[in-house]
Amino acid sequence: MSSQLESLVSRFREWREELRRGIEAYHVWLDNHGHVDIQRSLRLYDLAESLRNDRMVLAFIAEFSRGKSELINAMFFANFRQRLLPSTVGRTTMCPTELFHDGAEEPYVRLLPIETRARNETIISLKHRPIEWVKVRLDLNDRDQIIKAFGMLAQTKSVSLEEAQNLGLLHEGDLYTTTVLKKRQARVDVPAWRHALINFPHPLLKSGLVILDTPGLNALGTEPELTVSMIPNCHAVMFLLATDTGVTKSDLDVWQRYVHGRVPRSIVVLNKIDLLWDELRNDEEIEADLAKQVRETAATLEVPQSHVVPLSAQKALVARVRDDAAMLERSRIRDLERIVAEEIVPAKQEILRSAVQREIGSMVNASLESVRAAVTATVTELKELEELSGKNRDLARAMLARLDREKAAYQTNVDRFKTNYGAVLQRGHQLLATIADDELDRVFSEAQRTIEGSWTTAGLLRSMRALFDQFGGYSNTMLDFANATTEFVEGVYKTFHEQHGFPKLTPPQLNLQKHVVRMGQLKQATEGFCSDPVNVAFPKFMVIRNFYEQVVTEARGVFRQVRSDFESWLGNSLVPLSSQLKEHQKLLERRVENVRKVSEDINSLKDRRAALELQWRDLQKQSHELSQIRAVLRGTSETDTNPAPQKRPGL
Repeated sequence: MSSQLESLVSRFREWREELRRGIEAYHVWLDNHGHVDIQRSLRLYDLAESLRNDRMVLAFIAEFSRGKSELINAMFFANFRQRLLPSTVGRTTMCPTELFHDGAEEPYVRLLPIETRARNETIISLKHRPIEWVKVRLDLNDRDQIIKAFGMLAQTKSVSLEEAQNLGLLHEGDLYTTTVLKKRQARVDVPAWRHALINFPHPLLKSGLVILDTPGLNALGTEPELTVSMIPNCHAVMFLLATDTGVTKSDLDVWQRYVHGRVPRSIVVLNKIDLLWDELRNDEEIEADLAKQVRETAATLEVPQSHVVPLSAQKALVARVRDDAAMLERSRIRDLERIVAEEIVPAKQEILRSAVQREIGSMVNASLESVRAAVTATVTELKELEELSGKNRDLARAMLARLDREKAAYQTNVDRFKTNYGAVLQRGHQLLATIADDELDRVFSEAQRTIEGSWTTAGLLRSMRALFDQFGGYSNTMLDFANATTEFVEGVYKTFHEQHGFPKLTPPQLNLQKHVVRMGQLKQATEGFCSDPVNVAFPKFMVIRNFYEQVVTEARGVFRQVRSDFESWLGNSLVPLSSQLKEHQKLLERRVENVRKVSEDINSLKDRRAALELQWRDLQKQSHELSQIRAVLRGTSETDTNPAPQKRPGL
């Protein structure tokens, strides 16, 4: 295992925990100072829990016999001193396999029988029903038992042609996209398992890494949940090729249909470079051939040459088992691990940080600016009291009259804001209602009625195009509303900044781009599925139905996430501004009341000044706390975000 990779993933986990603690610290601050409400508490709790449970998923994709399982063994399980995942000739992983760690449960292998394909149920729904899975507990002290349990991933079973057809695994004239191995005329071998889950206490898995090992094109073509949901939602894909063959036709098919343009990041691995090692050729000749293969592969797949990594997974595994440093160096596996450590892990970190900033960054900024405004107001009030020191009641009354006028002008602006604020909020909630659960049920029911009865690719395409068009309509309406609302909020900030000294704040923008991209990927997947000559020429009820169900499940998830993001944005745009207006109004009322008391009793100056000094110190402490929290969320030092404390007269 790469110490660099392990170290960086471990630091990533520590950073993620620090980020989570920053969110919890902000929640505590809100609670301590009376600013918390149920909605905000739930948002902060959900965000902290999502960080606690966050995982980074690496998918390994290739045609059969490209060495995916061997590479996983070499990268993550070499300290086991033998192959953990089955990866020998004729004995390899036959079903999609997820490796992860869940400390709440004992180590296990869970296997989903292939027969569940006959039912109209997705893998993700079956994950919540343990009774459907065959569970094998892992004894970490018994290496042979672990090897035997992992070996079950390679199991197949013999079924009749009819049964294979009923499972959607065999179709006349469609042998290319089946997962079966033909044996005799009347029977075929199919994978024994549809999906596998492995809970294993590996250090990297404990840090939140998840490995998705997929069989070749055959399984990808018959299990739509992989191509529609699991692979696109991975953080990065390792796409394996064989160095001696380069990009074959089937490799290119897998790349174009399931990887290129459909995943966030991809690294191409040219495996089996040891096949070029030849004692009759010198190192320069071998290196020249390898460099040529890298260039041609990069050109064919349209990726940077720096993202094409030649290596030997088999030699890397042997080298680590035998502690052979020279062979490990020659295997070049560290080049791949360096890319994962230096590019993929930091990219994941930035994604998380951006998500947190988008969710609560404006809330923290608003809280900090509100406290700083209170500090400024306190200093101003102290100055006013200093000016009154030794003066008479007439001066205090004049100051009171000025503050009353300022309060009245402020209240006029606030009343004007409240009228518009109510209208904006009402329109926002109306838009949220358009994608409420019951409305989504209606939308998806209409989509299903379009395809029901035929279950053809033409019906599927017609149904999904209507759904994608509807999503586009929702998105455009929300973005238009968001732009108008942002202009309104910016206008309010400008007014109160110019007339009442509010800090300049920029409301957050509503960003639905990632959801638009995701729906675009679903549309692309649907178009590709429906235009596949095999699917058009040989209608397959089960495969079409399963594909439709999976696309709809993903689309429903996107709609719900849009609703969640829009609701969050609505709160981030309007609630902080409303809270700031209320806080400023309280400050004005308090200043008026204090000056009123002084005008009635000039001797009360000393007591009020002492109270303000205590208040000033408390506000400075709050400002420091919020600056530290913001620094954690931004990943900056406190001095980068925290100006020098304001001084009050006499301190």
